[in-house]
Amino acid sequence: MADARYAQTATLLPDGRVLVVGGCCGPGGRIASPELYDPVSGSWTATGSMIESRWGHTATLLPDGRVLVAGGTLGATYFASAELYDPDSGTWRATGNMIEARTQFTATLLLDGTVLVAGGANRNALGLASAERYDPGTGTWTATRNLIMPGRAQTATRLSDGTVLLAGGEGSSGLLASAERYNSSTGFWTAAGNLVTPRLGHTATLLPDDTALVAGGVAGSGSLASAERYDPRTGIWTATGNLITRRNVHTATLLPDGTVLVAGGSTGAYHEYLASAERYDPSTGFWTAARNMDEGRAAHTATLLPGGTVIVAGGNAYDASRGPSILTSSAELYEPGSGT
Repeated sequence: MADARYAQTATLLPDGRVLVVGGCCGPGGRIASPELYDPVSGSWTATGSMIESRWGHTATLLPDGRVLVAGGTLGATYFASAELYDPDSGTWRATGNMIEARTQFTATLLLDGTVLVAGGANRNALGLASAERYDPGTGTWTATRNLIMPGRAQTATRLSDGTVLLAGGEGSSGLLASAERYNSSTGFWTAAGNLVTPRLGHTATLLPDDTALVAGGVAGSGSLASAERYDPRTGIWTATGNLITRRNVHTATLLPDGTVLVAGGSTGAYHEYLASAERYDPSTGFWTAARNMDEGRAAHTATLLPGGTVIVAGGNAYDASRGPSILTSSAELYEPGSGT
């Protein structure tokens, strides 16, 4: 990429390109320059600058092909603002502000085309209870029911019935084991059992059988190797095979064959960024080692491309010659068929 960055977002566009937006931390702690990756040419190109530099934001692909970027932070500023990217023109325009400024929240496209934003943090609260919905037709936000358990850095997974599963994260009293589901028809949240292990910095992946796989993260004892699955039919969380390597702020990508690729992250040790990767087989519940990435990284992005390969980009990395923790601009491709 042209800019080194971490904690950015990456969105697969309908034409197969990948839009990378925001992240931390360029000059003055800001990166305003979005980039597009073209898998045909294998190259990155600049596209129109955002209205606001931000990280800790969300990016959601809308049904009409535009991308909604909302919230986030820059220094001590927390944003309620939102903007829309038009891939046809490569330009941004402002849309309605959220009701509440927030960072480290979730954004989920619902079956009716609206976007559900939930939880997060701002200068007033470590964990927010509020939730709201964005209507692309009007460009406005409307409050919906509050979460049962306020929190930040939860994961959000849209299940096949259209409900949204929110799991883990952190609240004012510490790490959360709680989970809850949002019904877009009624606007209500209902409890969805407790995770086996409270966690933060984990990933959540919807599997082909409609169970949700939650893996890794961090707890009081450090980074986690544990993983568990949620069955929406029973509402029960069940432990599954442990990761080979404990990790948090990693990525998890559902591959075309139904396995899940987990890559990178941190062990929690000082500036220890992982190059290792592994794959989860839902039919056996076991993890097997995958080939290492060329560069250890955490807080990066991983995007499944139309051809079935995965592009991993950016993140925190280690460079002994430049200091223990740097931002990387590097990107690499994983081919599931060959495992390289």
